[in-house]
Amino acid sequence: MSSPNRRTFVRRSAAAAALAAFGVSGRAGAQGTQPLDVVKIVTGFPPGGTTDTLSRRVAEHLRGGYAKTALVENKPGAGGQIAVQGMKGAATDGSVLLLTPASMLMIYPHIYKKLAYNAFTDVTAVSLGCVFDFGFCVGPAVPDSVKDIKGFLAWCKANPDKANYGSPAAGSVPHFIGVLLGQAGGVELKHVSYRGSAPAVADLVAGQIQAVSAPIGEFTQQANAGKIRFLGVSGATRSRFAPNVPTFAEQGYKDLVFSEWFGFFAPGGTPAPVVMRANEAIRAALAKKDVVDGLAVMGLEAKSSTPQELATLLKESYDRWGPIVKKIGFSADS
Repeated sequence: MSSPNRRTFVRRSAAAAALAAFGVSGRAGAQGTQPLDVVKIVTGFPPGGTTDTLSRRVAEHLRGGYAKTALVENKPGAGGQIAVQGMKGAATDGSVLLLTPASMLMIYPHIYKKLAYNAFTDVTAVSLGCVFDFGFCVGPAVPDSVKDIKGFLAWCKANPDKANYGSPAAGSVPHFIGVLLGQAGGVELKHVSYRGSAPAVADLVAGQIQAVSAPIGEFTQQANAGKIRFLGVSGATRSRFAPNVPTFAEQGYKDLVFSEWFGFFAPGGTPAPVVMRANEAIRAALAKKDVVDGLAVMGLEAKSSTPQELATLLKESYDRWGPIVKKIGFSADS
């Protein structure tokens, strides 16, 4: 067994090596451990939604250790773009963090000809926040005999005037899932764009629209009550939030495997030691039971990452969606 002095030496040597890799001195690292006066988590959506909820739960655990005060600033507008754009020129001392869904960074650059930010230079990856899958549900406007995706597509072919589905927003992953399902089944599904999932699901329950594509958590309460029914989910494996629902892949749509994530980002150009300190604080917060359980109620899986893992995931997601958007032919500017 190593002596206490040797263990202390090893820990200090490792810490010094890590600081040296970032190009900072031990003294600078020590100064960086002092709590910030204020940290602000910016999110591009109104209070009460999933990004707002995650932001507030994490902020509670950043308060006191990472910063003396932790606030959440909601900057809704332009489908989340305003919050991302606001990171340009923001302080790079760890006092301003962004929580955003992936779509603003992985899809928007492909569907907007002119975007007021660069997804790779105007933000710096810090940590994943959560991951989630999507569901495809039908309501009372579709006969009970329709039990799966193939059955729904066949029914739409026979009833083209009723081949409709809604999603939380045009240009979103749920929107594109519906397009791709229609293309795979050789039927054109008419998309209806809503301002968020809640009004879409409300119309689904009321029989005002035939189907809705949205995050799984948006459906579970109404599905458990028997008011709507799942036809499929988008993950690589079945969701623990809807364990009896087969994936699209299980039903023969092998290429329709989609998940999305929320990520924490710092402004572009934030120094690596500052990023690492924020990363450690966020990862600790995401491991708290109240955070994990609170997100699960909304169908979200709390999940953290290293900054490099998030940066790699963003690049992979961006590269994957480029050809998909081109195939679909959708432009937000049209």
